Amino acid sequence: MDAIDIARRLIACRSVTPDDGGALDYLRGLLAGAGFTAEIVPFDSPGQPTIGNLYARLGTRAPNIAFAGHTDVVPPGDPSRWRFDPFSGEVADGFLWGRGASDMKGGVAASVAAALRFAARGPFDGSISFLITGDEEGPAVNGTVKLLEWAQAKGEVFDHCILGEPTSRAALGDTMKNGRRGSLTARLTLIGKQGHAAYPHLAENPLRALGPLLDALHAPLDAGTADFDASNLEVVSVDVGNPAANVIPGEARLVFNIRFNDAWTPRTLAAEIERRVRAAMGGRRVALAFDPTNAVAFLTPRGAFTELLADAVEAIVGRRPALATNGGTSDARFIKDYCPVVDLGLVGETMHAVDERVSVEDIENLTRIYERALELYFRQ
Repeated sequence: MDAIDIARRLIACRSVTPDDGGALDYLRGLLAGAGFTAEIVPFDSPGQPTIGNLYARLGTRAPNIAFAGHTDVVPPGDPSRWRFDPFSGEVADGFLWGRGASDMKGGVAASVAAALRFAARGPFDGSISFLITGDEEGPAVNGTVKLLEWAQAKGEVFDHCILGEPTSRAALGDTMKNGRRGSLTARLTLIGKQGHAAYPHLAENPLRALGPLLDALHAPLDAGTADFDASNLEVVSVDVGNPAANVIPGEARLVFNIRFNDAWTPRTLAAEIERRVRAAMGGRRVALAFDPTNAVAFLTPRGAFTELLADAVEAIVGRRPALATNGGTSDARFIKDYCPVVDLGLVGETMHAVDERVSVEDIENLTRIYERALELYFRQ
């Protein structure tokens, strides 16, 4: 079975987080039929749905290279806005269409097809593993992070990992990510005193502090580092909950998100934000809280593994990928605690969008890139 067939079968599974839609069972059967030991490992936690995860391995010896990914997808929205049913896996005009085609059922299909092709050639000196979760687009609580802990407890050791997130920008293989920024969300309440707009001396309008506060928050956090762009803060919500035009609000609530580089940890970044808020507010009352985060900045250093993957890309598509650390988070933030990991996948232009699609040729070439990477890896 080729990668396109696998991808179409996966897209047909309505695996909107936390539902699996049969995607993991399909992959388990496919890999088990090729000689992998494969099992579905469920995890749960208070207040969260039970999530299935797939672990599979072919071989018992080191080195063990893992392919990681997820089969869960974001909701498609209104299906009538799509050219094709978002779960049809339609192939038309040289593209595979459907929710998850880019992010990231196409990448999962390419990695599985590549591993099956490579394994069919005969014995090799090492192991190939799969870490596939159904909880990447959701809270990411019962997914990869727990699957890795479970695998470690069983004595599984990973030497390197390829994560097939859609990292390419304009053309397949133009970019791969050897690191990711961290993410920290803060919730800030400016506390005033509600009153009549005609009698401001009897009230305290918290919005009067908004200007200097926003200036303080938006001041540069840093100038970037050797491998990362400058950290960036974006205010994503300002709300006073006030429908009346003649009422001074009693409080204003802000939410902001910071994508930060390796100059910061969540702790040091929170301390800097607290300092800025105190300085800008000049004694006004505030309440500041930070959401828990499992996304910290990390870097897989340039070296033999990144060069091997770049060589594989160049051998198939004739271009050498740039290394990048921008964009959103991925499950690489968990995997990096166990082994070096690089994100390398399809073009992400339509991920999470209506009419999500990916080039059929790109899926086929990504399969060849992964297969070439396995050749180079075990040749070493």
